[in-house]
Amino acid sequence: MEAARDKYNIFPPSSTFAVSKPPVAVSAAITAPNLFGAPSVVKDAPNPFALGFPVRSKVNDQVKKEMISTKVSGNLGSGEEMDVSTQQMTNGSFKFGTPSKLESPWRDVEWTEARRSSLMKTVSSHRPSCNEMTETRVLLLGPVGSGKSSFISSVQSVFNGRVTNRAMVGSSPNSFTKKLQSFNIRGQKGEDVPRLVLCDIMGLSEQEMTGLTLHDILSVIKGHVPEGHKFSPDQPVRPETEGYVKWPGLKDKIHCVAFVVDASKILKYPKGTSTIFKQLREHISDLGVHQVALLTHIDQLSPDTAKDVTHVYRSSLIRDMMSKAGELLGMSTSYIVPVQNYASELDVDVNMDVLLLSAVDHIMQYADLYFQDHTGKAETDIFEDMA
Repeated sequence: MEAARDKYNIFPPSSTFAVSKPPVAVSAAITAPNLFGAPSVVKDAPNPFALGFPVRSKVNDQVKKEMISTKVSGNLGSGEEMDVSTQQMTNGSFKFGTPSKLESPWRDVEWTEARRSSLMKTVSSHRPSCNEMTETRVLLLGPVGSGKSSFISSVQSVFNGRVTNRAMVGSSPNSFTKKLQSFNIRGQKGEDVPRLVLCDIMGLSEQEMTGLTLHDILSVIKGHVPEGHKFSPDQPVRPETEGYVKWPGLKDKIHCVAFVVDASKILKYPKGTSTIFKQLREHISDLGVHQVALLTHIDQLSPDTAKDVTHVYRSSLIRDMMSKAGELLGMSTSYIVPVQNYASELDVDVNMDVLLLSAVDHIMQYADLYFQDHTGKAETDIFEDMA
């Protein structure tokens, strides 16, 4: 049993992701570390990062104390942003202070129909910069409820010309997506569509034994995981898994990872989130895969932006949350773009489309770096996977 477990524990014993030995008898099922959840039998382990996040109920008070002098949005309907110390937070609500709004945008965007059309043409005509590839595969990765599935549906809506919910979205604290699903973005009949595949997997969870393992995430990126595979933390992907891709080619692998984080929850994520994200990024980088990030739910931060998305780059709060997201993920803000997904809307909006298409273009640029790095290396990659 120990030998089997060690085979699927991809970290050395000293790693913060190493699996602790359970103090009770276990079944023959092979276990793997859960990124965002800890089995109750080891909840008192001395290292809080050994198996994932601590329980949220033990974190809230500490998080509130640490969130000092942070800018938060004004009360609903005010159309303004306020400076406030989050120590004023009570039961999830905020008290508000003096208005704060930037006179000039911190990123320049042309909010016009012409810009939307230009971006549509750029994204639709994009082809992988590798002759043997016909499409770009992007993995969306983030906590439960961060907006991964909503982003897929929103991008599809842009190309459909109407709001659709192609990737089903849930509202429970547990991940609605349970398996690997790949979505080819489709367009209206007769129109060019991007050779883009957005891959959705279950969210990283804070709940016990419900989230992804790091081993499974890396297996998806390497191209070993079959389409439709249902994830289970106590049954990691392995060669015996049904449909396991033993010798994945470039077409099976992930070419870019897009982290998705909820702007309205960045200051509420449990302590240790940053450590997990940074270690996750380190392992993904070791595979030669570039990463970007999407900052979602920006409308929940700024009433101005909720009413008119063109205010996104005039919001000092969203700018500050971009910096917080960079700290959380361990990446420069130049890799991060804000997005506003379609939620209650019935019709598409030019300005929301511009923001969404800009994000897709951003992702594809970094995916191209992967192809540039791996052109002509297909055979080498296979032998590396064999090692």
